[in-house]
Amino acid sequence: MTVAPHAAVDPFAVTVRRVDEPHPAHAALRATGPIVQVTAPAGGPAWIVTDDALAREVFVHPAIVKDPAYAPESWDPRIAGLEPTAAAQPSLTTSDGPAHARLRGAHAPLFTARRMHDYSARISAFARALLTDLAAAGETVDLMADFATRFPLTVVCDVLGVPLDRIDPAIAACRLMHSDDPADVGMAMDAFAELAAAALRDGRNGLAVELRARIPDDLTEAHLHYLLFTLIYAGQLTTDPALGFLLAHTFAANHTAAEPDTTDAFVRETLRLHAPAPFSLWRFTSTDITLAGVRLPARSPVLVDIQGINTHPDRSIGPDLTFGAGAHYCTGAQLAQLELTAVVDVLRTDFPDARLAVPFTELRQTDLGGIQGRRLLTLPVRLRG
Repeated sequence: MTVAPHAAVDPFAVTVRRVDEPHPAHAALRATGPIVQVTAPAGGPAWIVTDDALAREVFVHPAIVKDPAYAPESWDPRIAGLEPTAAAQPSLTTSDGPAHARLRGAHAPLFTARRMHDYSARISAFARALLTDLAAAGETVDLMADFATRFPLTVVCDVLGVPLDRIDPAIAACRLMHSDDPADVGMAMDAFAELAAAALRDGRNGLAVELRARIPDDLTEAHLHYLLFTLIYAGQLTTDPALGFLLAHTFAANHTAAEPDTTDAFVRETLRLHAPAPFSLWRFTSTDITLAGVRLPARSPVLVDIQGINTHPDRSIGPDLTFGAGAHYCTGAQLAQLELTAVVDVLRTDFPDARLAVPFTELRQTDLGGIQGRRLLTLPVRLRG
């Protein structure tokens, strides 16, 4: 039995770099070994898996769980960015085993490719309307300033049945979630609860109402509000940065002139290269285990390096890990890909002369710290050329 080597880099550091410049930590982690020990942002050791096959083992390992109840006892949940435990607040992202299967069974049929395709015309219309308004507002617009957040929130709120006059409060709530002040986060959660309640009012016909009819009987209305919060917030948190990188590469490659049937492949490849979540969410060992010959005691935090594995130079052709794998594969994957494809298609058809207002190499991305991912700082564009 071996001890995992320690990383010589900080994979959680906040950085600012060129849009096409990879974070140096991913290559360094991969070179260090298939499982690498690091210091967690909340303190103490954590382990990062850098090998594709081992990552897929982690995603299905019965003793590697997502419930924060198994996080190190010394961790401050706020610093670690943890949700409530599964016992305190059932959630797709924190439950495991049969409890997760029950929640998954309630959610998954609502977010299939066929169900999401029913919204494709509305999604394209939202993209077209928002971009048209921006084009009328000025010669140069920054798509990261508002569009990258407003568009995915408009889509997910519409799908769930949240009235569209609540988009501005939804944007404000998402931004408050990044505050270091617990009071701000509390205000955000109250706002999300109000959004959920609005989607569930009599006469609404979105997926929120359908979800209420499908969830286990032992869940309360407050539990349902939290489930809807996770769908709204995750729908913005991941699609927002993905839009930035996708649009930057769209303009750089002049993809607006490409054929429609290439758009899906272009979106998938951009997501592989710029995974919205560079790391998986935290997982924890529920008991002592051995992983790739390394002994991990109970309550060991484990991450999968999605970005590093997706971009490994020797990666074999096959499914990537952008949306995870196993039972916790992202429920909203079909919706996210549909949104991104719609934006590229709308640009291709309605804004054929759109282009970057600065050279591609001048665009900058920033890592937000911890496992929060990264985002373009700005994306100045001339939509009418």
